[in-house]
Amino acid sequence: MEPIVDRGCGLDVGQAIVVACLLVGRADQKARKEVRTFRTLTSDLLKLKDWLLSEGCTHVAMESTGVYWKPIYAILEDAFELIVANAHHIQNVPGRKTDVKDSEWIAELLRHGLLKKSFVPPKPIRQLRDLLRYRRKVVEARSAERNRLLKLLENANLKLASVISDVFGVSGLLMLKAILKGEQTPEQMAQLAKRRLRKKIPELQLALDGRVEEHHRFLLDLQIRRLEQFDRDVDVLDREIDTRLQPYREQQTLLMELPGVERVIAATLVAEIGVDMSVFDSAEHLTAWAGVCPGNNESAGKRKNAHSRRGNIHLKTALVEAADAAARTNGTYLKNKFHRLKARRGHKRAAVAVARKILIAAYYMLSTGAHFRELGPEYLDRLHPRRVADNLVKRLQRLGFVVTIQRAAA
Repeated sequence: MEPIVDRGCGLDVGQAIVVACLLVGRADQKARKEVRTFRTLTSDLLKLKDWLLSEGCTHVAMESTGVYWKPIYAILEDAFELIVANAHHIQNVPGRKTDVKDSEWIAELLRHGLLKKSFVPPKPIRQLRDLLRYRRKVVEARSAERNRLLKLLENANLKLASVISDVFGVSGLLMLKAILKGEQTPEQMAQLAKRRLRKKIPELQLALDGRVEEHHRFLLDLQIRRLEQFDRDVDVLDREIDTRLQPYREQQTLLMELPGVERVIAATLVAEIGVDMSVFDSAEHLTAWAGVCPGNNESAGKRKNAHSRRGNIHLKTALVEAADAAARTNGTYLKNKFHRLKARRGHKRAAVAVARKILIAAYYMLSTGAHFRELGPEYLDRLHPRRVADNLVKRLQRLGFVVTIQRAAA
């Protein structure tokens, strides 16, 4: 196989050091090899960059090792053609394994054009992605703290969660703070209910009659203050995310036309896949990269069951969340599709299948700028109307009815 890169460098990236193997030489010559080791401190990485520039290097390849490749990528991205390769795709043949040999192997693969570039979005998208991923972690931590608070209420035999659907709403928070002070009776605390919840005042009086001890109030005070801090952190993150979303506001608004896709999920789609769909070969390639397409396992001409790949877990989580919301959106094709699949394949597979459809629609909307066109809940029935009619007739006949059908006039 002929080399296609005259001056390329393979990097074996670790937490403390990075080993660089530079190969220089035309396709008709034996390449000159030089291996150097650098620390991962910024000053050393700048020395690595200067060395590669002085040697006229044009291409640099590395494995996507944890988060260790990211600072190296940030320093080198403006000077070289960078390839971040999937570590599973470039494993060396079994044998003696050292950092030097790994860097040499990566350099050889780069020189012969055998490395496939992973998708790394532009810097503004990467910054937006970091904010949204951290927001998700904060929201998850807030949910965990809420669950701990509900457990504390159960320990004190306060049955608020059995009466109020959202203990952390306006009425619920007022009651929690009243419990914390310990100055009001259950009857007085029940009067803090607002709007429709006032219909449940008798039930609230019974639910608030617990056995709250001093250590319960101590823990409740800490948990309420933590929840308030989480709320403030989410507000701060939302403001920063909105600021960085300004260049992509049109794409975010467009994606929000999809059933189940609200503001945060639309922003997550922009942050995870970007707005330039030309980096993906096709919509199917994007769904495979995201991990929402069926697995592929075929041997001896027989197809076997296979799980979908892990993919981009942040994107996949947002898409499945959107699919669950779309399954509750009345008058939509996606809701009808979800419930048909759920009856045959179960809730999880149906959610992933609908998530795939949402991502495919997002791909074409971002590619063409077209608006979402709702097919309607009757779309699947219109594809094969005679088959649907026959199935309905058979179901009625099994119930003992005599059925005759006639097509209505146009």
